[in-house]
Amino acid sequence: MIVLVPAYQPGKVLVDLVEALAGLAVVLVVDDGSGPEYASVFARARAAGADILVHPQNRGKGAALRTGFTEALRAHPGEDVVTADADGQHTVADILRIGAAASEEGATLVLGCRVFDGPHVPLRSRAGNVAARALFQVAAGWRLSDTQTGLRGIPAAMLPWMLSQRGDRFEYEQNVLLRCRRAGWRTREVPIETVYLGDNDTSHFRPLVDTCRIGLPLLLFTASSLLAFTVDTIVLLLLTALTGWLVPSIVAARLVSASLNFVVNRRVVFAPTADAVSGSRAAARYAGLALVLLATNVAGMSALTQMGLPVILAKLATESALLTLGYLLQRSVVFAPREPADIESDVNAPLRNGEGALIRMVSATNTTRRIP
Repeated sequence: MIVLVPAYQPGKVLVDLVEALAGLAVVLVVDDGSGPEYASVFARARAAGADILVHPQNRGKGAALRTGFTEALRAHPGEDVVTADADGQHTVADILRIGAAASEEGATLVLGCRVFDGPHVPLRSRAGNVAARALFQVAAGWRLSDTQTGLRGIPAAMLPWMLSQRGDRFEYEQNVLLRCRRAGWRTREVPIETVYLGDNDTSHFRPLVDTCRIGLPLLLFTASSLLAFTVDTIVLLLLTALTGWLVPSIVAARLVSASLNFVVNRRVVFAPTADAVSGSRAAARYAGLALVLLATNVAGMSALTQMGLPVILAKLATESALLTLGYLLQRSVVFAPREPADIESDVNAPLRNGEGALIRMVSATNTTRRIP
């Protein structure tokens, strides 16, 4: 088993973790551009038995993890990997339990999940988890109690797929969770101890910025929907003012806005997943969905306007109700690629992008490697 620890400006707890794991696992630490002032910490970790990989500049947690996965495949083929954070939040007992679960479960991503309650949990961690968990459930379509956990057991067969996932910072781990089930991987939650040292002040997770990164797919979809809504509203108001016909105006406005929405969602919101679906196939799916949503929209607006609600207010109420439904159906039906025939063929397929695949390890005579 390999324990992979991405580290940016770590404290003494990193050395303590390496010392505690000595003899129990191969420890691989990635110094993600921490700088010369932290060289002594990594030197002590190396002396305690860790292999050290070095990014000259900070590239982000996602990039550090891919560097570690590449080294694991190169130096320790066939070994499962457990990722752990460098801030002391993961106990040795939990790390070993996650590793054992990963080796037992096969094609399963094992997630060490914390319980976010009680006075010992810092407010920013509690609030960040609540927000990230809500966004994740909407975006992914399945529930996970701890979307921010860095303690994960990754079977060896999953590593090539992990290298193909995008994102250089905290969003990388979220992208893995968003896509793993659609790629054919199972997931399993294992409860772990919730540990915070010094009010979690060594964590580099920024609740506002990084939660926005995590929820980026949903935020992009909302922006795309608002753009389509604006176009739809302008066309609708113009046509109703010119003709006085509500239903034909709704249909015409929706044809214009739906065409725009399809292009934006395919090229921006659901890319690169949407790239795996042919344009004609996605367009046919989208057209079917648009007809269902249009019928629902017409029925809702007709009912509300008959109750005396102005057209613009009726449209706001109807569109708001359909926003989340539209996102879920587009994510899971319209732009969802076909499931792989089997996990093995998906894992061994060529990487869909070059991230991680071209990382070059420079040979050295000791256990420190510098990544250009």
